[in-house]
Amino acid sequence: MGNIFTRVFGTQQERNIKKLIPLVNKINGLEKKTSKLSDKVLQRKMDEFRGRVKPVGVEVGQLEKEMLELPEIEKERAKIDLQEKARQLDELLYDILPEAFAIVREAAKRAIGLRHYDEQLIGGIVLHQGKIAEMANGEGKTLAATLSACLNALSGKGVHVVTVNDYLARRDKDWMGPVYEFMGFSVGVIQNQMNSTERRQSYGCDITYGTNNEFGFDYLRDNMALSVKEQVQRGFNYTIVDEVDSILIDEARTPLIISGRAEKSTGLYSKIDRIVPRLKRGIEEDRVKRGIEEDGDDDCDYKINEKDHTVALTERGIAKAEKLLGMKDIYEPDSDGTVPATHINQAIRAHEFYESDRDYLVKKG
Repeated sequence: MGNIFTRVFGTQQERNIKKLIPLVNKINGLEKKTSKLSDKVLQRKMDEFRGRVKPVGVEVGQLEKEMLELPEIEKERAKIDLQEKARQLDELLYDILPEAFAIVREAAKRAIGLRHYDEQLIGGIVLHQGKIAEMANGEGKTLAATLSACLNALSGKGVHVVTVNDYLARRDKDWMGPVYEFMGFSVGVIQNQMNSTERRQSYGCDITYGTNNEFGFDYLRDNMALSVKEQVQRGFNYTIVDEVDSILIDEARTPLIISGRAEKSTGLYSKIDRIVPRLKRGIEEDRVKRGIEEDGDDDCDYKINEKDHTVALTERGIAKAEKLLGMKDIYEPDSDGTVPATHINQAIRAHEFYESDRDYLVKKG
């Protein structure tokens, strides 16, 4: 019975592809008209799309930030507003998809001499839908990714393209870069040897190539940063994963761990953990709107920013921590490179923002 059904109606994959054919035909129908446009007109059209999409993307980002600051009782309502605005963004992107894909196809022809075929158009649509697109070798996966990357970069919130190694990340960025730049998108790449400034610049681009390990370790390091200024990544929006089976299944079994010589610092960690409860907290926030004067540094030992999950020691707090720990300067590295101030800040963050069994688990400890 199953075989008869398959022969008559096709496999699930065939049925899914069949649903996309009208959209592919619509894109193909625009090719002749698009090919007659000048470079400036093509670029102007992409700018027009950006002008329509980016304001909605900004609103989505603003709602996401505002929701983090709300008390739990108000978050449910804010979540509904956010979902509605995100739905509007999705609908807008889907409405402009045919013409946007046609423009990207023409840009690729002019910039690197490659044309997206129907298989690549289907792949680009599937990727935009957030699904896995299985493409055989030689079907142009790298080129197909430019379609959904450009479409989702219009929001100004950034797109990540994840590859399996540094070489492919650099190669694909250099290969497809002219296509993105033709349409006014900035493109960057994350490489293992880059410093924080270079990484921050690459993450600030519209489209950023890199490996899963580099993206993952930068995320971990950002969560250990003492301030937002030290972080390199921005908010997450849309990601394309190459070799998805390898990255999300095989390599997912290997945890990303930032390690160091912790055995020498264990005693220091214990001391810091004991003194943190003796430090007085303050809240760093915009009190002008509420008609409340900002607390001075003399009133507390550290200030927390609940929005960004960051903490900062005050002058009073620095002096108090040095006295409690019996140190002259908590910002002076010890013999193994440990900076006590860094661990004090991390300990305060742990006490303020993280709860055992909710945010983390302790095993055999």
